[in-house]
Amino acid sequence: MNLRLFNTVSRHVLDLVRLSGPVILSRAGLMVMMVVDAIMVGRFSTQELAYLAIGLAPLMFIMVTSFGLLMGTLVRTAYAVGAGKPENCGSVWQLSLGYSLVISAIGFTASCFGTEFLILTGQERDIAEGGGEIILILGYSIPFMLVFITSSFFLDGLKRPKPGMYLMIAANILNLALNWTLVFGNLGLPAMGASGSAWASFGVRVFSAIVIVWYIWHLRDHERFGIRKRSARNWSTWAHQRRIGYSAGLSNGIESAAFSAMNIFAGLLGTLPLAAFSVAFNNLALVFMIALGIGTATAVCVGNAHGRRDARDMAYAGWTGLGLTVLVMALLGLPLILIPDLIASIFSTDLNLISAAAPMIAFLFFVLIADGSQTVMAHALRGRSETWVPAVLHVVSYLVIMIPSGWLLSHSLGHGAIGLFEGILIASLVSVSLLSARFWWLCRREWLLV
Repeated sequence: MNLRLFNTVSRHVLDLVRLSGPVILSRAGLMVMMVVDAIMVGRFSTQELAYLAIGLAPLMFIMVTSFGLLMGTLVRTAYAVGAGKPENCGSVWQLSLGYSLVISAIGFTASCFGTEFLILTGQERDIAEGGGEIILILGYSIPFMLVFITSSFFLDGLKRPKPGMYLMIAANILNLALNWTLVFGNLGLPAMGASGSAWASFGVRVFSAIVIVWYIWHLRDHERFGIRKRSARNWSTWAHQRRIGYSAGLSNGIESAAFSAMNIFAGLLGTLPLAAFSVAFNNLALVFMIALGIGTATAVCVGNAHGRRDARDMAYAGWTGLGLTVLVMALLGLPLILIPDLIASIFSTDLNLISAAAPMIAFLFFVLIADGSQTVMAHALRGRSETWVPAVLHVVSYLVIMIPSGWLLSHSLGHGAIGLFEGILIASLVSVSLLSARFWWLCRREWLLV
């Protein structure tokens, strides 16, 4: 490796670590709250954990799709900074807030029919009703969650992710306290189980939304970024911002729908397989948030380079993000494959549940590397303002491959719940291969044009 290349890669690694550290803590903080919910509810009752798991499946589809729709906030903010037009950033944020409320209205309406949806998927009525209650309670929190997310994206685009990190730490402390109070019925309140955990999440999301909006509005350099300046209503710019979100929303929606289908398939295997799948999936999702943080930082670095019209640096930013992700996912996957029983026992004292979850947790070592890599390459493409191709590639990987293979391996071939993770691995390998090929082609084309 020549000195120039070494210096370039080192610069990008340092940039990614500096940016992704706070972003990881912020994004992982969202998942830590869900893991705490699962641990608290799992120790309260295996049946209540099943309610929580099945209730989160369709709601996560709504929320993750919404996150994708708001991805344009990060990309357009990073682009404005990279292009030397920071005064346009405030307009991006203002438009994204209104957009988040429109999306929230649709998401909340859908959450009102959670029980009916679960019944249509073939779930037992008891599980459907318990899960439906969780969906409705969490549906109330969607507007606050999306205001927080789009505001976090805005700060990430400004390369100021630390406030979101600090806020998420505070939110997790509040979530732990509310779960302890509402799930188990402490401080004189009745024990509410899974629904208590859902109400705790609602309270935390209200708190997070209010604090982050207040922080952005009172930034010291709010004039530089046009935070309080009335939006110019540049509809063409907003249309581009939305188009980035449409593709990211479709990609996220497809991926989330496929993962939600895995939860539904697990529910059809029975209460114990569903609870065991939930324990393993929570571990996957928690570590995946670190890959998502690296992906967000990669999108910012790629977006900045694209704004400067620097094709060479854009390529280095994307490939460095991929390499860093593979290394980090492999290191974090080691405890999962070495001590799966111990990790499973954190979530429950039920020996049957621990025994069922441990093999799936060990298998996550392989899933994490592939799944983390594909999300980073998807973010690299979005940072380059790529829109619909990643969405099409996700259709192929997750709808065409993951859902059928998950059903085939878990039900038709009798692998049980671990077959669902085998399907996830196959789809993720296909996805990272296709996304990487697309990024390579775009970088090569722009490099030749320089």
